[in-house]
Amino acid sequence: MAVLANVTQEILKAAEEEVSKIKADAKAEADRILSDAASKVAELEQNEAKKRDEEVERLKRQEISSAELESKKIVLAKKKEVLAKAFDQTLSDLKNTPADKKLEQYKAMVNKVKDIIPNPKAIMSSKDNFTAEQLGVSSVVKDDRISGGLILQSEDGQVEVDMQYSTILQSIWNREIKTVSDILFG
Repeated sequence: MAVLANVTQEILKAAEEEVSKIKADAKAEADRILSDAASKVAELEQNEAKKRDEEVERLKRQEISSAELESKKIVLAKKKEVLAKAFDQTLSDLKNTPADKKLEQYKAMVNKVKDIIPNPKAIMSSKDNFTAEQLGVSSVVKDDRISGGLILQSEDGQVEVDMQYSTILQSIWNREIKTVSDILFG
């Protein structure tokens, strides 16, 4: 029986050693798996942090760009408003020119078109009280649609030159808007 007890003892000892080895291998494998998982988690966290930082930067740039665009829109709207006021004020000043200066301007307009229309008739605002003789035209017709300036027309109505203040100012304005804008805002 002693032999049997020794064999049993040897088998138990070998089994315990095998169990210990299996446990040690399992612990080592578990430690390796945990280490790999921790490494992957850290890498994922780092990648997510990088993505988050990039997204935050992108959103910041987008917000700044949007704010700059909105600011430019506001400035442009204000510039347009100032330009429109300048146009309107200039037109108002022309319409409200004293009669003696207005007569000079109207005579100059008539003289400018004499090559095109030798003896024009003048169509003007009903607020203007100039005679054909004062203007140097064949006749004067009043029209409430005209607020300032003249429309000069041939007697047969075939040739017409629009010398209304609004028309002249708009023509100059369209041609010189960049210069005016540079002067006001440059």
